[in-house]
Amino acid sequence: MLLNFSRSLLTRQLAPKASGAAAAVLKPPVARTATATRSMSSLHWKDYPMAPKDPIIGLTEMYKEDDFEQKVNVGVGAYRDDAGKPYVLPCVREAESILMNQPNLDHEYLGIAGDPKFVDLSLKFAYGDDCTPLLENRVGGVQTLSGTGGLRVFGEMIHKFGHKEIYLPNPSWGNHTPIFKNAGLEVKTYRYYDKENSSLDFDGMVKDIQNMPEGSCILLHACAHNPTGMDPTLEQWKQLSDTIKKQNLLPFFDSAYQGFASGNAPKDAAALRMFAEDGHNLALVQSYSKNFGLYGQRVGALSVVGATPEEAKSVESQMKLCIRPMYSNPPSHGARIVSTVLSDERLTQDFIDQCKGMADRINEMRTALVTELESVGSEQNWDHITKQIGMFAYSGLSKEQVLEMREKHHIYCTLDGRISMAGVTSGKGDY
Repeated sequence: MLLNFSRSLLTRQLAPKASGAAAAVLKPPVARTATATRSMSSLHWKDYPMAPKDPIIGLTEMYKEDDFEQKVNVGVGAYRDDAGKPYVLPCVREAESILMNQPNLDHEYLGIAGDPKFVDLSLKFAYGDDCTPLLENRVGGVQTLSGTGGLRVFGEMIHKFGHKEIYLPNPSWGNHTPIFKNAGLEVKTYRYYDKENSSLDFDGMVKDIQNMPEGSCILLHACAHNPTGMDPTLEQWKQLSDTIKKQNLLPFFDSAYQGFASGNAPKDAAALRMFAEDGHNLALVQSYSKNFGLYGQRVGALSVVGATPEEAKSVESQMKLCIRPMYSNPPSHGARIVSTVLSDERLTQDFIDQCKGMADRINEMRTALVTELESVGSEQNWDHITKQIGMFAYSGLSKEQVLEMREKHHIYCTLDGRISMAGVTSGKGDY
């Protein structure tokens, strides 16, 4: 697969487009019934147009409908093993077994803020046991519906208290913009990625941050930036911390890949922890979809660092006011799984080892892909593929080239050229 995948990346000449409309597929006539004789539109729903397909979920639907035997889906942000199958971490399986053998386990509602044990462990996982704000009880947090739910709660809360806009890196995760727009915020961007050189546009990033109005909220990807995979160095993060503090901005970290990015959870949280120790009254959203593989459980947390314990508690109470009418309270099962693992020293070490195994496989696929590209004669520099980190590779392919790969080679990735390296396997080498 890597060989043909690499060759398809090299293709620059697009095939001629088919002309003329496709022939319509005629359906057999429907028997005339009382329902069929009714008006074909209703008073209440007639003005509701068909919504466009989600760019990622719709991609998966197209992939499923493709009957080509060696088709490849590198569009969805979900880890796959080297056989291309969903992977459940063994530590998660063990935690589930432990939970199922607890005779007093119930299915009662959690509180609005979720499972207190889970929230406490989540904060320690992200900020670190020795974090000064944590030790001073200046961090308030709640359980959320994964990262997406936490983002929406945060957006609505800051909009309620006067924020009119939020700054996102350009590019950013595709769902960031609609989430914050639906929360009532205007979405603005700052420079992040230099497409021409396939690198971080750090100078442009700093200049744009320096020009942000004082008090603005800026979203930062804690690690494994989605979609580019390009992260600042620790030295660059320090400069960003100083610049953001000087501008009196509100840094909001989105942490979706802690432990999964590098295989080292503390390393992946280094930027967040630096900002916390530098005195920022920051906010953080966490997701356990990627690192724990709990995609369907919707497990996450939202937290803020206050100037005092009282301030942190007040903000936490406002999060709960947003949550109650939105979804009332979060589900319990996924939070219990995470808590079971992170509260047990052996299971935590198993998680670290298994998470590193996922990260290592992705890095191996990065190296293999670049090697194949070079072996088929590409003269383009593909170093950015191996310099990037996390689940995705920002290939540099144009929209036209992505569509050609899809139509001619049955390889599915998003239109911006983002490739999920977890979907690349060594098992389809012949393809």
